[in-house]
Amino acid sequence: MRKIPSFIVWLVSIVVLLSVFGGSMYLTDILVSSLAREEHKRMEIWAEATRQLLLADEKTDISFVSMIVEKNTTIPVYMTDTCGQLLLYRNVRLPKKNAQLYLQNKLAELKQKVEPIEVSIDGRVVQYIYYDESIILKRLHYFPMVQIMVLVVLAILMLYSVYVWQRSEENRLWVGLSKETAHQLGTPISSLIAWHELLQNRYEQDDLLPQMKQDIDRLQTVAERFSKVGSMPVLKETVLYKVLNDSVEYMSHRCSRKILYNTEWLIQENREVWLDKPLFSWVVENVCKNAVDAMEGSGKINVRVTENDTFVFVDISDTGKGLPRHQFKTIFRPGYTTKKRGWGLGLSLAKRIMRYHNGDIFVKQSTVGEGTCFRIQLKRVDSIQHTLI
Repeated sequence: MRKIPSFIVWLVSIVVLLSVFGGSMYLTDILVSSLAREEHKRMEIWAEATRQLLLADEKTDISFVSMIVEKNTTIPVYMTDTCGQLLLYRNVRLPKKNAQLYLQNKLAELKQKVEPIEVSIDGRVVQYIYYDESIILKRLHYFPMVQIMVLVVLAILMLYSVYVWQRSEENRLWVGLSKETAHQLGTPISSLIAWHELLQNRYEQDDLLPQMKQDIDRLQTVAERFSKVGSMPVLKETVLYKVLNDSVEYMSHRCSRKILYNTEWLIQENREVWLDKPLFSWVVENVCKNAVDAMEGSGKINVRVTENDTFVFVDISDTGKGLPRHQFKTIFRPGYTTKKRGWGLGLSLAKRIMRYHNGDIFVKQSTVGEGTCFRIQLKRVDSIQHTLI
């Protein structure tokens, strides 16, 4: 299935979000306007009913107009005299303190906002009715905001789902490719092992056979690494000294003589850490290879090993072209590379491997034109005891 570009997913989501929000705002505005007109008509009827009550005498049946007045239980109403003094109010939630001040302020606010309904009594006395929006109408104003919040949450969930789906597809692809590579390598490696044993039986004194055996062992290690991609590594208590030195030595023998390697051990040589040997060697060799590429065939690689109570730190620094700060994290993203050739998977896999080790790998420091230092962080075997103490 073809991968959907992220920017298209974002664009479609934003367009859908804006369309729904705009439509919701439009429909809500129509609904609010319609409800406001209905409330105005109700208040006109209520004002007339109130006028009839004020004009009624003892013989007038006021049951109907009283029912109309009493039916208004949602719209806040304020009635004033000709001079603007408050005569009565209904459906108003008063605060526990300063109720009179609240009524004065609310009435002054309504006088600025709405036109009052005049109630003329026997042609001489005129009273005014001011009314506020009902609770339902006020809540309706916030309805589009609630909708947009829900839509934003749904859009985020949708984008996250697409992101997870794409990542899982990529992960399954690379895991399948890696395991298939390991499987395909198995047959020729088995044949090479058999040929090596046959040659060793015939030419026991040949000086090239041990080197051939080393390369076959190396192929087995590479196949084992690929077979472990996508699986949880089995961490064992391992002395770091030999594993790290073997990895550095392997790289130094396969580099130009203009690349100088130096290793500084500032910890005990028998220090044990939790690691998977083939995968950890892959990490070290990948960092060293990147350092060699950055130095373009000439420079120095320094490996410095330090520790604290919990971790052992392996700092691998070079004298290459360095990295700008904005690339410190992006170089670990799958597919990101600064080389003309390459898939940008080495450091991404190294990052994942170190996370499986309960450790980490990151750019400790880098200066453009001077070099870069990568730090590999490994858990000490005795770190739990240190923590308990």
